[in-house]
Amino acid sequence: MTTLAPTLQAYITERLIRQRQASPHTVAAYRDAFKLLLVFAQQRTGKPPSKLEFADLDAPLIGAFLEHLEAERGNSTRTRNARLAAIHSLFRYAALRHPEDAAVIQRVLAMPPKRFDCSVITYLTEEEIDALLDATDQGTWTGRRDRAMLALACQTGLRASELTALTIGDVHLGTGSHVSCLGKGRKQRITPLTASTAKLLDVWMAERAGLTTDPLFPTRRGTQLSRDALEQRLAKYTAIAAKSCPTLVEKRVSPHVMRHTAAMRLVNAGVDIVTVALWLGHQNVATTQIYVHADLALKERALERTAPKDLPPGRYRPSDKLLRFLDSL
Repeated sequence: MTTLAPTLQAYITERLIRQRQASPHTVAAYRDAFKLLLVFAQQRTGKPPSKLEFADLDAPLIGAFLEHLEAERGNSTRTRNARLAAIHSLFRYAALRHPEDAAVIQRVLAMPPKRFDCSVITYLTEEEIDALLDATDQGTWTGRRDRAMLALACQTGLRASELTALTIGDVHLGTGSHVSCLGKGRKQRITPLTASTAKLLDVWMAERAGLTTDPLFPTRRGTQLSRDALEQRLAKYTAIAAKSCPTLVEKRVSPHVMRHTAAMRLVNAGVDIVTVALWLGHQNVATTQIYVHADLALKERALERTAPKDLPPGRYRPSDKLLRFLDSL
């Protein structure tokens, strides 16, 4: 066994799990990145993963691995950069423990993330939210569970991992209704509930029953719902809802879109960006700025305040059918 194998094992068990107390989701993401890298390095060098050295994982090989992720595996630039971040973290850990490989390690650490275009976020309108909730079958146990779960997601903006990890004891109804969760970065977060969401959860929890440590939205076997199951349920309801709400056909609705929806609801209601960041559990307020850019109505209101006083308010709209036709070309 070489120095790479024990260093990688120590990094995961000591650095990630014990020292940083990384969440299971983070540990799984890093694990997958290292598995992909080791398999790729094995194919390139002919060495089994347990025999690889840090010298084998030099900058050219890491660069080829990143290109492989995008070109052959079809990963996005964000995913590519996330894999590189995991590699950088491992190499920083190894830098002080293996000075003999310092040159190789420093060249890998010098590799920058790839830049990419930031697209406008996707979120649901109130009509689309209603159509999505109405798509759940209230005559079944799973349908009632899913309606409460989706309503909670669209109102609170919980991440998929936070939503599926909720227990019965995390929901507090009555005066000051709220849900509490352990979010990204192991930050405890409390999110208030609206009256309609609290009422829906009250009905669901009466049917759900169970201990305070039991999952709030379980499978039929009583286990915690997985992220894949959540995505599958959401895709099913989106397809049903698109029949009555055609705008959903053009949108790819994911669990993170529901998080965006909750944020846009707050922005449209005039909530300041710092409060939105606290609501979502963002560590950096700059992360929350994407919701300001996505709000066209907010920009139009800003434009109206800066427009000359002699101009009528609102957007220009042609008064003649022929002009409307020409403008549409």
